[in-house]
Amino acid sequence: MPLTDSHCHLNFPGLREREDEILAAMREHGVLRALNISTQVAEFDQVLGFAERHANIWATVGVHPDTEHEPEVDQATLVARARHPKVLALGETGLDYYRLEGRTHAQMQWQRDRFAVHIQAAREVGKPLVIHTRAAADDTLAMMREQGAADCGGVLHCFTESWEVARAALDLGFYISLSGILTFKNAKDLQEVARKLPEDRILVETDSPYLAPVPHRGQTNQPGYTRYVARFLAQLRGCEEAHVEEFTEANFDRLFKPVAH
Repeated sequence: MPLTDSHCHLNFPGLREREDEILAAMREHGVLRALNISTQVAEFDQVLGFAERHANIWATVGVHPDTEHEPEVDQATLVARARHPKVLALGETGLDYYRLEGRTHAQMQWQRDRFAVHIQAAREVGKPLVIHTRAAADDTLAMMREQGAADCGGVLHCFTESWEVARAALDLGFYISLSGILTFKNAKDLQEVARKLPEDRILVETDSPYLAPVPHRGQTNQPGYTRYVARFLAQLRGCEEAHVEEFTEANFDRLFKPVAH
């Protein structure tokens, strides 16, 4: 069974100039589908365009929490774009307090407002959320609860948080996506979380062009490298790689409901 990269940025520099090569490498590694993630208003047409050119690629619509000076997008616009059949989810969205630059959490209200708009749009259109959280897990979970994110569901992507955070997200019906970080030697805590996760809630991703897994750490990441994440996850959990393929594919289909066009 093949794999799906549940989170990548094919329109980013380092990948967009190599479209045919990247797709060929995906096939070589048995990664036959990918979800291309939007992070800015201005890039949505590029993200969607890639999905429209290829039957095995899908898109999302959203504004990343760390793009402070990116124009805001209103709920109606998000909903309208999310109704496209190749748009599977809203995001990536969420909270990121990693670069406060002297500000307090209270001064990051603009991020929380943006996140709330995405959650409400996802609830309206009935499609899941792709959530980014960094140094903001408590507020992220609080907003997921307060804004009713459980109504639409979704995934915490590129997960690096504790088991307690994972458990809280699972309790809200969310999935957990594991990236190449899982393969890093210093990711022992994350590896323990990965062992505990229920297999019906796990996705795998690259977040390419970032965070290439071992044995390609430090290189430009690409969707084909999802293979190394899945292989390492199988070793961690003491199962066959084919079993990881089976349950992550089933999870992707259950959450995102992709239909080829």
